[in-house]
Amino acid sequence: MPTPRHALELLPSLPLTGIGSLPFTEVDAALRLSFEHDIPFLPQLPAIDPGELMLASALEGLPGASFSAAGKATVDLQAFRAQALAFGKATEEGLGSGGLAAFEPSARSCRSWRPFLEQLERQKRPVAKVQLVGPATARWVATTSTGAPASDAPQLDQQIFRLLMARALALVKAVRRTGATPLLFLDEPGLHALDPRNPRHPLVLQELKMLIAAARAEGAIVGLHCCSQARWGEVLELGLDVLSFDARLSLDAVLDEGPALWRFLAGGATLSLGIVPTDPGARFSVGELVDSVEVSLRSTAPASVSVEALLPRLLLTPACGLGTCSVAEAATVIAQLREAKAALASLR
Repeated sequence: MPTPRHALELLPSLPLTGIGSLPFTEVDAALRLSFEHDIPFLPQLPAIDPGELMLASALEGLPGASFSAAGKATVDLQAFRAQALAFGKATEEGLGSGGLAAFEPSARSCRSWRPFLEQLERQKRPVAKVQLVGPATARWVATTSTGAPASDAPQLDQQIFRLLMARALALVKAVRRTGATPLLFLDEPGLHALDPRNPRHPLVLQELKMLIAAARAEGAIVGLHCCSQARWGEVLELGLDVLSFDARLSLDAVLDEGPALWRFLAGGATLSLGIVPTDPGARFSVGELVDSVEVSLRSTAPASVSVEALLPRLLLTPACGLGTCSVAEAATVIAQLREAKAALASLR
């Protein structure tokens, strides 16, 4: 029986997509750029409203939560506890019944959401990407009113996880209704803080694995994006379809995982290379970036692996979201991304 992962086979080789945020202040302009990619992606536009930033959009509606203009999330524990029972009940009812429309993005947290779905339905694209902050990052980065991580407050910690589960499944279900296969990226930059010596961190990984499995069961291709370093061997064991990372920062570290990585790829999963840096101060040439990827792959691939066969399956993205760039800088990154695709395609 075909799996959602087979939808990737309907795409051109080395398909291009985005991480999520864009610098536009007009939804139409953002959607035009998104749908120029092989895999259109849901544009988030924090330049219009900080409510579209990563944590603010994901934790929308959480009792007691407030968000700064820079995207910092703080939860007032007293306000949270006053409403937690009712909010938790609504979340569990939605998860139990599958009626999750209430957990889709609002017009404030993502102005592009409804127009994105409408355009998907019109264009009949095979795959479409949505993204959501992952449960590790959300709970380790959001803080309570006392300044402690949200993960230190057990009731809040679990409510955030269940809210993200509901929101992820709501995104997936909505994209599926358009006829497209959803590609859900969980954004987990906070995984750099993963510490196996902390007895709670292995549990967070198990919950992340549970969310991935639930989204896959709903028909999604599930990826994880981490633009920081991480314990890649453990990430590769989460049951993902796609692992997305900043190629210049992390490709060699991912390749160092050897057997775990090649098992991951042999099982039909793939990598999404954030091949073009998004740091405004970065100095590079696209040719050097492509050469570095080729050398790294060829020098580490076992004899049983054909790099020529692997290359077309790779997804290509900018290293991170483009929401903090200028429109001109974002256009340059996208042009470099297309140049990188052409250069990698010529290697086959």
